[in-house]
This record gives sequence, C-alpha cells and structure tokens, in this order.
Amino acid sequence: MARAQQNFVCQSCGALSSKWSGRCEACSAWNSIVEEASGGIVPVLENRRGRRVKLMPLSGVEPDAPRIQSGIGEFDRVCGGGIVPGSALLVGGDPGIGKSTLLLQVTAALARRGCRAVYISGEESAAQIRLRARRMELSDAPVELGVETRLSNILATLEGGDTKAPAVIIVDSIQTVMTDAIDAAPGTVTQLRASTQELVRAAKRTGCAVIMVGHVTKDGQIAGPRVIEHMVDTVLYFEGDRGHQFRILRGVKNRFGPTDEIGVFEMTGAGLQQVENPSALFLAGRQEDVSGSAVFAGIEGTRPVLVEIQALVAPSSLGTPRRAVVGWDSGRLAMVLAVLDARCGLTLGASDVYLNVAGGLRISEPAADLAVAAALVSSFTGVPVRANSVVFGEISLSGEIRPVSQSEARLKEAAKLGFTRALTPAGITAKPAAISLDEVPLLARLVEDFQDQAESRNG
Repeated sequence: MARAQQNFVCQSCGALSSKWSGRCEACSAWNSIVEEASGGIVPVLENRRGRRVKLMPLSGVEPDAPRIQSGIGEFDRVCGGGIVPGSALLVGGDPGIGKSTLLLQVTAALARRGCRAVYISGEESAAQIRLRARRMELSDAPVELGVETRLSNILATLEGGDTKAPAVIIVDSIQTVMTDAIDAAPGTVTQLRASTQELVRAAKRTGCAVIMVGHVTKDGQIAGPRVIEHMVDTVLYFEGDRGHQFRILRGVKNRFGPTDEIGVFEMTGAGLQQVENPSALFLAGRQEDVSGSAVFAGIEGTRPVLVEIQALVAPSSLGTPRRAVVGWDSGRLAMVLAVLDARCGLTLGASDVYLNVAGGLRISEPAADLAVAAALVSSFTGVPVRANSVVFGEISLSGEIRPVSQSEARLKEAAKLGFTRALTPAGITAKPAAISLDEVPLLARLVEDFQDQAESRNG
C-alpha cells in the first residue's frame, strides 16, 4: 500500500511547505509547522466541461432574511436582529470568559420559545453541562444535549433523518471536531478547515443555523487560519477583563447585519445577565472631582456608550519612561502625546504615562482622542475636568480638533444620564437643550484652559 503523502502545514496561517522548519516563511510564526498527512484531500481537477452559470440582473426585490429571536436582546442585537436560518456563526473568546455559559443560555431561550435547539459538546461531559444548567436555573428548558466529536455523527444529527431537523445547533467547540477522512489530529488546520466547510455546507442545505465556538490564541485571534472566519456568515468575539464582571459580545463580521455592534452582559453567579443601559453601569461609582478622569461619549455599532477614561502622568526615574495602556490603542496614545509635546508645549516625554478605560471596554474609534488628551492634561496639571462634562473629538497631527460622526446621538445619551456640558469640536449644530457646548477648535486652547485653572488655584 502506498504511503500517504506528508505535508507540513503552519497552524497559524495554513501555509504548506515541503519540509519542516522552525519558522513559517508566510506569517513568521515560530514552532507552528506540523506534519500532516494529505489524507486524500488533494483536489482532483475535473476533465469534463462545466455548465454555464445562470446570470441575473442586479436589480430586483428580495425579501428580508427571516430571523429566529432568542429572547436575549443583547445577543439578538449583535446578530443583527436575530439568528438567520441556514447561517453559520463563529463565537470566539478567551478561555473561561463565558462562551459556553452564554451559548447554553441562548440555547435554553430558543428551546423555551418553541425552537428545536441542540447543544453538542466536545469538551465537557453531559454531567458537567447539567451542573452548569442547574446553577443557572435552566434545567427545565427543553434543550437536547449531546456529547460528540465526530463530524459524521454531528452532520447526521443536523440532517434530522426521520425526525424534525433542529432549528439551531451549537458545536462547542470546532477545535474538538474531527473527520475520519483526514489523517490529522483534532484542532489542526486541515481538520478545522474541513470540519468548518462541511458544517457550513450542511447549514445552507438544511436551513439549520450552526453556531460554533472557536478557541483563541494568546494574541486574541481565533485559532487556525483566517479562512475559517471567511467561511462563516458571522464572527462574534466575547471579550472582557476577568477583574471586572462586565462581558462584551462584539460583532466583527456579519453578512446579515451591522458590524462593530456590541452587547453588554454582567457575569453573576446565576450566569450572564443583560445590561440594557451600559453607560450607567460603566460610570457607576465615578468621582467627578478627581484629576486625570474624563467621560468619553463614544459609539459602539449603533449604540452610544459613555465610559470613563483614566490617565496618570507621574515622574519617571527610568531612562525610558513607561507607557501602559489598557483598553485603547498604544500607537494612538503615542500620537496624542507627540501632539501635546510638539503643538502644545507640554513636556510629557520624561514622565510615565498610564491610561485605562474603566469597565474593561475596548475603544477603537478616533473620537476618543480629545477625551484621552483631556485626561492626560488633567492629570499633568492636577485640575479636574469640569463637572458634568463629556468629551469627544478627533485630534489631527496639526493640533486641530476634527468633527466626528453621530455627534447628536452622543449628546443625547449624555443628556439622558444627567450631563450638562460637552467639550466638542467646532461646528456642531444639533444638540439637546439641556447640554451646553464648549467648542475646542485647537488642542492648544484646551491645554491653556487647564493651565489657567492651575495657576488660579496655586495663585
């Protein structure tokens, strides 16, 4: 019998090579190349001619995709209004962050609403899942539970056979699923790619929505090649800091809804609880008369969110001062510090700088530049930001404050929570009557205002 052909596959990017090496030439990852047998998956080119593809005009009216409502509003929001039948969803997150807990709650909610929901686990036993369900008071939900890792058995369950096919099936996790057609260990690139492809194909054919749990690497990316994320319709990341009880479900890809939408949950002893007003939760316990703190009015997806940004500027005894950032882009912080130094005359280069976004939320939009600068200048001068104020605006390299999108929604959320002032870019016309605007056209003007208040306090 001929020996199966051996390939060397990078477990990070999926690149193939003819021999083993310590470093992948495609993605530069170390110790990621593993020997795998081809297993007969090498594609064979067909000699026969194909049929012509039916071409259609671009114009036309298509009905909106139907949705399966789970009843968990935050989860449905991130999915774009509910789960689309026949879609494939991939949920990633750090170990122990609560992925299995969230999906067990979603499965129970769907089952209680009359949908046939199946939960397939490849990592835990049925007894472990039942203990978690008992703790979260979900034991009475008509969820169908299974423990399986073979792809063929999962596909047979998805097809339904003589019984009604399930409406939603959870696979926890895709790294444990394996097919006998491939001579490779579970979790390898070849197994991941083949298993995901078959599950997605079965979902489209049967109309059953498939939700897969994916492990993440130390960099926070879903393990395996990025081609897995391209196969599925929706990619959700479940993130949060273990030191906080908040958990953020963030949509990074969605073919049936908006991306960058978030859902906020609170981890409790009885499972995850929805947070309908995350701004009030993120600002709970905040003191207004402390320097180095600013409230940023941001937008996450379609939702305005207010969050506290904390900064500390301290003298450094090191030759290279420290820059520690939690919840924001460190490169963006370096740019703001450079503008404060070059355009505003602040000498922060010799100081340690610490920046933190309270509550464990991660911010990526440039509109947080002005709030970060206000917190830094407030910490440097010792002058608190004016009471009941929110801040937002983008800083250019020339020191100008640029306008940002959805300013009216940010101000309405601030007014709803009792804020009366806002430091904003110039040119905002629509605003709530309860908020007065302090327009900041240049960053230097903001720095001068803090310095004048510091002098009046000291003088």
